[in-house]
Amino acid sequence: MELHFSRTNGAVDDMIDSLMELTGIINHPEIVREMIIAALKAGQEGEEKMDLKLMNTTLKEMRFTSKVFAPYRGTKKVTVFGSARARPDETVYAMARLFGRKLAESGYMVITGGGPGIMQAVNEGAGPEKSFGVSIRLPFEQKINPVLEGNPRNINYKYFFNRKVAFLKEADVIALFPGGFGTLDEAMETLTLVQTGKRNLLPLVLIDEPGGTYWSQWLAFLKGELLGRGYINEMDFNLFHCVDSVREAVKVIDLFYRRYHSLRYVGDQLVIRMNSPIDPERVKELVEAFSDILVPGGTLALSDPLPPEIDEPEIAHLPRLLVDFNRKDFGRLKTLIDEINRE
Repeated sequence: MELHFSRTNGAVDDMIDSLMELTGIINHPEIVREMIIAALKAGQEGEEKMDLKLMNTTLKEMRFTSKVFAPYRGTKKVTVFGSARARPDETVYAMARLFGRKLAESGYMVITGGGPGIMQAVNEGAGPEKSFGVSIRLPFEQKINPVLEGNPRNINYKYFFNRKVAFLKEADVIALFPGGFGTLDEAMETLTLVQTGKRNLLPLVLIDEPGGTYWSQWLAFLKGELLGRGYINEMDFNLFHCVDSVREAVKVIDLFYRRYHSLRYVGDQLVIRMNSPIDPERVKELVEAFSDILVPGGTLALSDPLPPEIDEPEIAHLPRLLVDFNRKDFGRLKTLIDEINRE
């Protein structure tokens, strides 16, 4: 029998409906139904056991990720990357510990890879009650640090790609200390996602010790090779901040969320939700200053919630700014958010 995601499967659809009814309350049953159909189709089509095992483990890991993070959706979280080999006597270790403490004091929770080095330092600073661990099973180096050992908010992943999704999906901020291949991988992936609009904008903060050269040399490479060859644009450098103090890092994070709350696309329009209203006269100035990122004939305008936003009643009271965004100049969009926050 050939299965379809449309309701054309006859008795199979009826049995899936009955199964969900028997199970009890199922949220968003149409989506769950399609997940069941996908599993059945995979069983029909997949001859390789490893393919099915990968799909099975991925679904189970992502389900558990959602379960662990769900109670904390209302709390902003900072994902922090950095070397697992950083020692407690190093300046960056002390900075990472202080960073975790300052974030916790400011009401944030932290997400780390759950291992030693920078990860452990951040978890030490934030404390176990303000920490998540997103760890990976490796034959070397990656043991769960003492802060997260036995913590119900530590998740142990088999697959790197599931872990990477959790790091970015659950984060409101990404912060990076100096590190190895993994740290640079996360830096470049985050930049790629925000540059292309596959991840909503967020503060991306690169932290080094005073006088350090780790991120300055990385930045010089980006400017000399990528920008110099035309592989990226000057505006792409607006997507991140390089700092050399914990105080400045926390300041960057707090400023991003000073007025900006979140964004969402409704049809062809970008809806920026704000924590406080913006002066209508200032909106006129922003239209002129950011006309380059608007579609032809487009504008910026204040608004109440749009009808499709009815599924987010908890933020229905927030003022909105509608933007006819061209969906390509994300570095300039980040600058627009910065301007909104400076008001």
